[in-house]
Amino acid sequence: MQNIASLPLDSFTEVLGRLPPGIDLDALAFETKAIQRRRDIADGTTLLRLALARGPGGLSLNQTAAWAAMAGLTSLSDPGVKYRLDQSVEFLKAITEQLVAANAGTTRLHWPGRSLRAVDGSCIMQHASKGYDWRIHAAFDLGRGCFSHLELTDKHGAESLQRGAPVPGEVRIADRNYASAAALLRLREQSNNAADFIVRVRWKSFALSTSDKKPVDLIEYLRNLPVQDRPHELLVQARAGRAQGNLPLRLIILRKTAEATEATRLALRRRAPRKQKVLDPRSLVAAEFLILATSLPAAPYPADEVLAAYRLRWQIELAFKRLKSLIHIDKLPTRTPAAGRSWLYAHLILALLCDDISQDFLESSP
Repeated sequence: MQNIASLPLDSFTEVLGRLPPGIDLDALAFETKAIQRRRDIADGTTLLRLALARGPGGLSLNQTAAWAAMAGLTSLSDPGVKYRLDQSVEFLKAITEQLVAANAGTTRLHWPGRSLRAVDGSCIMQHASKGYDWRIHAAFDLGRGCFSHLELTDKHGAESLQRGAPVPGEVRIADRNYASAAALLRLREQSNNAADFIVRVRWKSFALSTSDKKPVDLIEYLRNLPVQDRPHELLVQARAGRAQGNLPLRLIILRKTAEATEATRLALRRRAPRKQKVLDPRSLVAAEFLILATSLPAAPYPADEVLAAYRLRWQIELAFKRLKSLIHIDKLPTRTPAAGRSWLYAHLILALLCDDISQDFLESSP
């Protein structure tokens, strides 16, 4: 299969045609100081092409320098290529943000007037590192099948439901790591209550109370639930902090199958000794249930539909797998932070361009 870096020069115009209308790569390169003097690399188009060749193109610094010279783009040494790409981090980040912005305002409906977006994060390891060094934070538009937000941080960048400005009509879907009452309340406030959430929760994720401020013992509630296949609902409030007040929640609780319950309990029993912790017996009770917290009202969003929407969250996990298995974003060959950022941003740009190309196929019939 032909490598992207070895394509004829005139084919790159097709790639440029996928960029958001009105983007000026030259102006962007100078604004971000990726190019300060028109020497060796005179324009933003060449710089982007160089970054794509080095990153998802799979070329080493030596190969990138040789390819650029043969293609008539520029004559740079290996250190010269590295320096230029290190300086291009903000330039590549700006392109990524503009590509994301082009998707962020879209509305492909699962529920009338709503767009479903799953959020999650994925970790990347630097070359020869003993732990994770980078984290990609993403929102995935489930209606369009593409990323609507991508953000790159170091390993200290915490997962949060607030990454990426909320869009009116949006419903954010997330797993248990995002179950923070304070963050969920801020998401609602930032959107003037026009964005909602569906989040899976642990039994101890929130301090719960009724509308008249009486404490709610969730484990005791679970123990007393009748054995039924249908979901149960509970309206509560979660304490978000002294200064922030309470977050109204609608809990949707579904009893798992006996097989799924036993698998969860077995995992809990195995995990506790590894973490040198004593297993809380209340966790074994909660293991029997799937618990979702949502801000969506019961009408027109019945519990069965909320559960069905949450089950679509696996699509963002598949999107991360595609990043790693198809464009190998996890095969980071660099050793310095600047080189790592430019390499990763080049891959994110390619992923967003691939998303755009895929829409041509999704919109065609059949």
